[in-house]
Amino acid sequence: MALSAGLQMRQNQSLVMTPQLMQSIRLLQFSHIELTRFIEQEVERNPLLELVSSDNDQAEAGPEAPVEPPVAQAAVGEVDDVGGDAAWAGSAESQAERMTSEIDVRYENVFPDDHGTERVDQPEFIDNWKSMPGSEGGHSGEGYDLDDFAARAPTLRDHVTEQIAFAFSDPAERLIATELADQLDAAGYMVGDMAETVERLGADPEQVEAVLTRLQEFEPAGLFARSLSECLGLQLARKDRLDPAMAALVDNLELLARRDFSALTRICGVDEEDLLDMMAEIRGLDPKPGTRFETGSSEMIVPDVSVRPASDGGWNVELNPDTLPRVLVNQTYFATVTGKMQKNAAGQEFLSECLQTANWLARSLDQRARTIMKVATEIVRQQDAFLLHGVDHLRPLNLKAVAEAIGMHESTVSRVTSNKYMITPRGVFELKYFFTVSIASAEAGGDAHSAESVRHRIRVLVDQETPEAVLSDDDLVLLLKKSGVEIARRTVAKYREAMSIPSSVQRRREKRARARAAAV
Repeated sequence: MALSAGLQMRQNQSLVMTPQLMQSIRLLQFSHIELTRFIEQEVERNPLLELVSSDNDQAEAGPEAPVEPPVAQAAVGEVDDVGGDAAWAGSAESQAERMTSEIDVRYENVFPDDHGTERVDQPEFIDNWKSMPGSEGGHSGEGYDLDDFAARAPTLRDHVTEQIAFAFSDPAERLIATELADQLDAAGYMVGDMAETVERLGADPEQVEAVLTRLQEFEPAGLFARSLSECLGLQLARKDRLDPAMAALVDNLELLARRDFSALTRICGVDEEDLLDMMAEIRGLDPKPGTRFETGSSEMIVPDVSVRPASDGGWNVELNPDTLPRVLVNQTYFATVTGKMQKNAAGQEFLSECLQTANWLARSLDQRARTIMKVATEIVRQQDAFLLHGVDHLRPLNLKAVAEAIGMHESTVSRVTSNKYMITPRGVFELKYFFTVSIASAEAGGDAHSAESVRHRIRVLVDQETPEAVLSDDDLVLLLKKSGVEIARRTVAKYREAMSIPSSVQRRREKRARARAAAV
């Protein structure tokens, strides 16, 4: 069989993910803060892009509004003198403002006593100061934000380091204390191994233990503990409440978690009334004393969609303008610079790429806003009963139903609902909150129930139970079945554990103990 080379022509279709298409997909799942950071980076790289705030006058000029050339920076306190000296003539007020602007630019005004000039604490200067923009009583109506000058909140490490400087005078002990402080986690616990620390420092184990004991006396109580029991014990000892009974309770927290009151009363040597009082003291302690210190800036949730009742009985769905960055493409600047760079091929190519990128970003942001609006509107239409009556009427919903309703792919809907929030009369919810698993109805042909509404019903039933009639998982299944929910016992147990609800045995012990204590 002879082998030979030949040419063949074939036509086929394939989907190619271009870089811009991949970036558009990323834009869909960006949160408001991530999108703002991305656009700010693009504005820094692209000279044709302008990020316009809602109160900027350029927003009214349209997408081709030219950017005014920057005015040279004047001296401190000086305004833009566009019209020359003639602009200052005509009123005593304008002359006074110019006098104010000259105070910081003339050398003799820095040391008025040395040069025989007027003092800056004279009434004339004070009147001019009050008339300056940004000052109290000024005509601009805008003052300084004192938060800009506020001191940074101390971190856990700053707080501990400050106490180490005062508590230890010996350099060796201070070195050991600093090393132990490096082993604190965000909750204030010691996460290092003492044996490794002793070996690494080459110190005496008794000395390291003594330093740790002194560190455990720092504020807040509970720092440098090596376990939860030790953390709670340190706080109780600080309050002079670590008696033998309380120490036994702290050493048996696993029994407390299981609410095994009979075993705890036997171990602690107290009755149930005293045990409940001791448990109340335990609840008042801080299991993570280090978390009270600021470890980072918290970002406030800004809803992307707003839902309000309409006058016709429906719902008004609107996008939050604060989460929609306004980007303008400066076409005038592009035309001006391109006309002056006719002989610079590299410069023209760069500007063309910048224009293409800017137009793509503007279109992608518009498409992103439209897609969010479509998905949010469909969610509101599907969950109308929830908005009217609450979580009991939350319908089961999946991504496929919304995608088919708006004519999009499920992956697109999934990206849109990530990190997006909706503010409703019921509160602020993430868009993914409205997508829940379907649980069949106990009635033939009845509507299915959402998993979130079933969890809410379980919570309500448990809250309403009495010490004499604590509901087991089987009882919850029967009650839910009577209300039209077909659910298995293992599903009820899974939902109960996910909501941190103890078992019926543990709840019965706790409620009976509380009832007896209340009767006494």
